[in-house]
Amino acid sequence: MIQYFKNINGQTIEIDKPENGIWVNLVPPFKEEEFLELSDLLEIPIEFLRDSLDIDERPRYEIEDNVRFIVIKTPTENNSFNDSDAFYITIPICIILTHNHIVTVNSFDNGAIKKFLNSFQKRHPDKRSMMVMKVFEKVVQNFMEYLKEINHNRNLFEQKLYDSNRNEELLNLMRIQKSLVYFVTALRSNELMMLKMERTNFLGLNEEEREFLSDLIVDTSQALEMANIYTNILSSTMDAFASIISNNLNNVMKRLTSITIILSLPVMVASIYGMNVEIPFAHSQHAFYIPIILSMVVSVIIAWYFMKKKWF
Repeated sequence: MIQYFKNINGQTIEIDKPENGIWVNLVPPFKEEEFLELSDLLEIPIEFLRDSLDIDERPRYEIEDNVRFIVIKTPTENNSFNDSDAFYITIPICIILTHNHIVTVNSFDNGAIKKFLNSFQKRHPDKRSMMVMKVFEKVVQNFMEYLKEINHNRNLFEQKLYDSNRNEELLNLMRIQKSLVYFVTALRSNELMMLKMERTNFLGLNEEEREFLSDLIVDTSQALEMANIYTNILSSTMDAFASIISNNLNNVMKRLTSITIILSLPVMVASIYGMNVEIPFAHSQHAFYIPIILSMVVSVIIAWYFMKKKWF
């Protein structure tokens, strides 16, 4: 679906057909006919539109026929029904700068473009380079918000794991770890692309705009550092829980082994006194009580020894 937005007197108006100095936004569902129509209408290479459908597209930029093409990664919630998938993934936003328009293509619904739409009335469509950087700004804000949410959820799952030791919390922590892997990879790629854009001045920025881009690079680096810190904390936590679980298992096995030894001694005494051979006190009137008392004494002595060694 193709949306056309125009800024009129500080208000964002959706119009039916493209005009000069507007924002064109493509959102799912996509149709090949719409791609062909938009490509001919705005003189956009069709490959730029088709590349936006690849969810694994890496952040990059290029220029062809004086049309600039930029891909940046942004976070979004994962709507997969698989319980083992990550809570959050990253998807590409494709930004195309034509002679008179700015075009964004979203393979999935995402919050960065919604935030940009909500603030579009404050933008100046004629300053297309600044509009691109405003999209970058919304992407960085999205990463920051999702990282704070991830850290909050991580603390909740860890606390539940301390209290219950269930597999469900471990699986949730694993899903958070997968989300952080997506974030670290995307943020690193976004940072490298922005640094390259700053070095080559791909957008033809003036001094004020270059300073704004530098601030965005710093914010992206901060988000990347946060993601790395959370990843390291989560990895250490998972390793610690693995050691705790292994240690608890060893303690349980040690207790079960001690109990088995204690119970095996009365069985051994009873087995000896159950043989069809002559044994001491076999004809005594206390022959029934002697093996019982002997078994209990041996069991108590062994149990006391194990408790002294703290095997229980």
